[in-house]
Amino acid sequence: MLNLATLLENSAQKYARKTAFTFMDSSLSFAQINGAANQVAHGLADLGVKQGDKVALSCFNLPYFPIIYNGILKAGGTVVPLSVLLKADEIHYHLENSDAKAYFCFVGTEDFPMGKMGYKGFQKTDACEHFIMIMPKGDMPSPINGVQTLGSLMQNQSPSFDTIETKSSDTAIIIYTSGTTGRPKGAELTHSNLFVNTVLSADLINCRSEDIHLIVLPMFHIFAMVVMMNTALYKGATSILLPRFDAETVLNLLDKHKVTVFAGVPTMYWGLNRYLDAHDFDISNIKLNLKSCLSGGASLPVPVLEKFEEYFEITVLEGYGMSEGSPVVTFNQLDIGRKIGSVGTPVWGVQIKLVNEEGETVSVGEKGELLYKGHNVMKGYYKNPEATAKTIENGWLHSGDIAVQDEDGFYFIVDRTKDMIIRGGLNVYPREVEEVMMKHPAVSMAAVIGVPHSEMGEEIKAFVVLNEGKVAKEEELMEYTKGNIAAYKYPRIIVITEILPMSATGKILKKELRKI
Repeated sequence: MLNLATLLENSAQKYARKTAFTFMDSSLSFAQINGAANQVAHGLADLGVKQGDKVALSCFNLPYFPIIYNGILKAGGTVVPLSVLLKADEIHYHLENSDAKAYFCFVGTEDFPMGKMGYKGFQKTDACEHFIMIMPKGDMPSPINGVQTLGSLMQNQSPSFDTIETKSSDTAIIIYTSGTTGRPKGAELTHSNLFVNTVLSADLINCRSEDIHLIVLPMFHIFAMVVMMNTALYKGATSILLPRFDAETVLNLLDKHKVTVFAGVPTMYWGLNRYLDAHDFDISNIKLNLKSCLSGGASLPVPVLEKFEEYFEITVLEGYGMSEGSPVVTFNQLDIGRKIGSVGTPVWGVQIKLVNEEGETVSVGEKGELLYKGHNVMKGYYKNPEATAKTIENGWLHSGDIAVQDEDGFYFIVDRTKDMIIRGGLNVYPREVEEVMMKHPAVSMAAVIGVPHSEMGEEIKAFVVLNEGKVAKEEELMEYTKGNIAAYKYPRIIVITEILPMSATGKILKKELRKI
């Protein structure tokens, strides 16, 4: 029997009074986080949530995230973490597709009313029975009449709870991931998948109880969830939470809290370099304390990596992973060595092979699709056996990424077989963007691609053919798309054209668009 909430429970016993999470000027101990998670578990049980039920969660990097996350696990439920940037229709899709029985959503702010957006999505989803608004303070009422709050759910509940016994093969998380055809798919990750990946991640970064993590990557993303949050819970390390990246704020927190572990996507490293280039900021104390810097989500440009390492006199470790891999697949492991530009070597218990289009293993130095198998491979895509069968064959998961292995066994990601765009470390699915754009009355056809960008890694570019007799400016189409899709997904570059290159079968040749 294995329940992932054991990570928190064990540290709550060993390090009861030690600070687990700090947000702004407030801190909560491991015992407090565990007690609050137990209250959430009681509240969910009162709502009728049973073992195996799915519960969705939309929340910034706040202590409420690990509290609710572990409360769901303790109740025997499956966590469905959602991006805080999703709009109402997207939320409805995820709630419906995951069969969520309940949905926790942070209220947001006046400028970013994600609670109202979440409630709209919930109202469209008949099968989702309960909506719980997360308020900044537990005693605050919901701004929507009749809507239950997290505070009222937890009120008068016991801080003790007998965690439901789950099997190691039971689904702990359904996390939505890449889909270049159709909408995002829910990868089912088991308690075992996530537990083993947490343990090996702790080993990879040499995590200790005295470490201090700065978590600015969103915890609804698998990278931050496992490699930062769960690893800290497992080892009894302290986590400093920051809901949104800002270079100056990050530097101040690194300095103030004597942070030892930092993880970011390439745009964050770029932003920190850029800030230090333009400002006189004393980083001497940061350099004394910082011992581990991790990068993932997309390849870190070598000039960015080298400049950061020059500033902080530290080695940045890159790895390769994906949601379907729980997530870590390869890593630059200190006991083996690091190669700049490489994603390292397979982590413990994971096998890798590179194959050509015929499925034959390629030689060293030759390009091939990266396949992997091991403890980290997902159970499958939720309610999607066809997509699962295409992705996992004989235990080998087809990543869709093209890689090269050098003579020392290090892997380098060189291309992607999928059209998926990675903008600032976040996945964007072209077809989803195209479908939104084509709802505009002036748009006849849209083709979306990713183009190289120095800051974001990739930027979203759309080629649009207008309906005959219709007129629309690029700015108008951009604002329309922005209003109907998560903010990171709308195209920043739009080209209005009369024709799109197509094959004889009518397929848009995006390869030709990339040459423009």
